[in-house]
Amino acid sequence: MFVNFRLARSYFKTTASIIALFLCALNTVSAVDKAVVMGGKKGWPLLSKMDGVVTGKGKYGYDAMVLATNSHGVDEYTDLLLSFEDGASDDLTGNYNLTMNDSITTEVHSLMGKKSALTRGKGGIRLRGNRNTIFGKEGPCGSFSIEFWLNPSIAENGEVVFSWRSSRTVANYPLYQMITGSFAGNHLEWSFTNVFNGYVDDDGEITLSSYRTIVPNQWMHHEISFDENTGLLEYRINGLLEALKYVTTNGHETGGSIYVPILGVPADIEISPQYTGLMDDFRIQRAPRPETKETGRMDTFRVEGGRFETQPVLLSTGAELTEIDALVSMPAQTDIQFYVRSGDNFYNWTDSYPEWIPVKNHRKIEGVKGLYFQVACDLLPDGAGKKSPSVTELKIKYKEVPSPLPPFELKAFAGDGEVTLSWPYSVDDTVGGYYIFYGDRPGEYLGREAVEGYSPLDAGSVTSVTLSGLKNGKIYYFAVASYSKYDNRIMGELSRETFARPKRK
Repeated sequence: MFVNFRLARSYFKTTASIIALFLCALNTVSAVDKAVVMGGKKGWPLLSKMDGVVTGKGKYGYDAMVLATNSHGVDEYTDLLLSFEDGASDDLTGNYNLTMNDSITTEVHSLMGKKSALTRGKGGIRLRGNRNTIFGKEGPCGSFSIEFWLNPSIAENGEVVFSWRSSRTVANYPLYQMITGSFAGNHLEWSFTNVFNGYVDDDGEITLSSYRTIVPNQWMHHEISFDENTGLLEYRINGLLEALKYVTTNGHETGGSIYVPILGVPADIEISPQYTGLMDDFRIQRAPRPETKETGRMDTFRVEGGRFETQPVLLSTGAELTEIDALVSMPAQTDIQFYVRSGDNFYNWTDSYPEWIPVKNHRKIEGVKGLYFQVACDLLPDGAGKKSPSVTELKIKYKEVPSPLPPFELKAFAGDGEVTLSWPYSVDDTVGGYYIFYGDRPGEYLGREAVEGYSPLDAGSVTSVTLSGLKNGKIYYFAVASYSKYDNRIMGELSRETFARPKRK
């Protein structure tokens, strides 16, 4: 059979070139579009910042980032705080000890945080304060406020949500004392009996009743407060004034003396002893209701919203962010705002540097490049502070600059104290130049002897380099790697290794 060797050689050469070009194109395409996913099936990793946000329920049953409820915290004036978040009714301040608990914690219809307390008509919660608490010592108690969220099942007459009973001796006569919050005709009524020293009208009893009707199965915020500086005793629901009384000699803000509250023998306080329904965030403060506290608003969520920031995410040199693809839920009037920033070294980053760039979900992003990326998200509630948006999954899409292919062949020619290296151009059109690696052990390119410089050497775009200043008789090993024309820090794999031993001719 006759074979045209010239034609065959040309055919194989062309085929090899086509295969090389195909491999190059395959390398370029397959490494371009990538993504980092947080949330969803993967769950949420440790975030660098969580301000006013917590993990809640998202789409498809996955965990999501949602706004934290506007729950109370402990401060210098907090006498007692029950959040019911830990599955118990323990006082977060440590000032009160639990002496009885007939309540259960539940996540059903909870308001502040993830859990609230459910009581069923009798027993409730009983606590005993230490000597530093309002109800754990005898004598003047000063200013105070008692507040909580309530969601009654019935709001039936006679149900009691707060009770304290004690006595003190006045002129060798025992005087019965009582503070009670109870339902009467679908209104919540507060009674103070013989609590304010010297007040004798109505047999020493002061009563404040809510103006509005208490509606079952609806959360409402209740707050009773006394200011020892003005004598004002006031009752508010959802931040709105329901009733008030100046506990003074003339019943007015000015011109009279204040009847100060003096408590007798220390006694336990009872919360929901005869009440059926839910309660959350029960707090007693050693201070009156702040004058600066916004009236008319008792928001479930902070109106300023919350924010979370991811940890800086390491991608690859020259990577470019292309899109934020987030699975979100935004009830009416709520909003979610995304921000991104990038850089090659996150160790010098601050809260404001590099600058946060606002971006939109599912929209193309341009000009954000770097080795590290960070994403921030602001969650904003509706104007009434009742609805929260959520982020179930956060997908960071980016384009990675592909690593260029190395030359297919590397040749080394030994000379007198030198080695000349040559190689063909890489078939990869993303190559911007070549790095030369050399050393005196296979695979270890730690050479420092060449006059041209230490390993690796930047050869630029040439395909032949002579390394001089080498020792005759010593064996050297060489490899070449391509670097990207987009960024010379992006280097591909090393070529096949070769070796040479310089010698005097």
